Amino acid sequence: MASKAANPFAAKTISNEKRISTMKTFWNTQGGLAQLTEWQPNCWIQVTCPTEEDQRELEEKFNIPDYFMSDISDTDERARYEYDDGWMLIILRIPYVKEIRSRTPYTTVPLGIIHKRDVTITVCFYETNMMIDFVSFQQKRGEGFTDYVDMIFRLFLSSAVWYLKRLKQISMLVDKAKRNLDKEVNNESLIGLSRLQDSLTYFQTSIRGNETLLSKLKFKLQIDELDADLIEDVNIEMTQARETTLIYSNILESTMDTYQSIINNNMNTVMRTLTSVTIIMMIPTLITSMFGMNLVNGMEEKPWGFIIAIVLSICVSGICWWVFRHKRLV
Repeated sequence: MASKAANPFAAKTISNEKRISTMKTFWNTQGGLAQLTEWQPNCWIQVTCPTEEDQRELEEKFNIPDYFMSDISDTDERARYEYDDGWMLIILRIPYVKEIRSRTPYTTVPLGIIHKRDVTITVCFYETNMMIDFVSFQQKRGEGFTDYVDMIFRLFLSSAVWYLKRLKQISMLVDKAKRNLDKEVNNESLIGLSRLQDSLTYFQTSIRGNETLLSKLKFKLQIDELDADLIEDVNIEMTQARETTLIYSNILESTMDTYQSIINNNMNTVMRTLTSVTIIMMIPTLITSMFGMNLVNGMEEKPWGFIIAIVLSICVSGICWWVFRHKRLV
């Protein structure tokens, strides 16, 4: 049910997904996934990172509605489906890894599925590990797709599986940041946790959108018994991905609140200590100021007057220090 891609944690660093030069591939989906040199009816056209010229070529060759491509290129486009002049557009949100130093390392991007009669096209404006793994896994299966409906639901299944894979990576990064914070509370680790929290928010929103889209497509597409079994598998994986995202989000939120409380507590301790030290140091200043005024105090002519002021300052300061120490204020 889950794709058998290589373990993404095998490498020491997480591989980055990025924009690449445009790539258009034709796949024969009958009895296996075999690459073709040109388009044939009922084949799958996989388009990755299309240029404006590629978009115009697809629109002119197959008479695709011009706004389909612009909708897919919108990174904020929600998961949905649409019909126009016999064409069906399905937009699925899939996980995507940005550059390591990005403000939001994990996010989601739209994957467009365009279909009409014997034309099936998938368009993504980013190269994602999910699509690379999807093609590789289907080639290993050696069974191809029964029809375009089977392909659509298998893309749903692959997206759910890859959400779970990315969530495991996020969990590892959270654990690493927590270990660093246990040693020293620093801004870098706290900012990293905050960015991972943003990523989980994107995941949660996208997974819910995909679930809603899936529930609608079950009644819009012509499904058979095999498709029904596949949909059940997709529902299971989607539910697991959504619940896992919610669990990690709650854990991360609790962790952030805990470290915020620790920071506030440390700040209160520092301020309490500084206040106590200020009070203790203020006592000698007060005593010496009183004896230093130009008033008659009886010790102007006494040789031991200075010693009395010093001893008195030390004794009163010592008593204050003992009281503060007893009250755990220093």
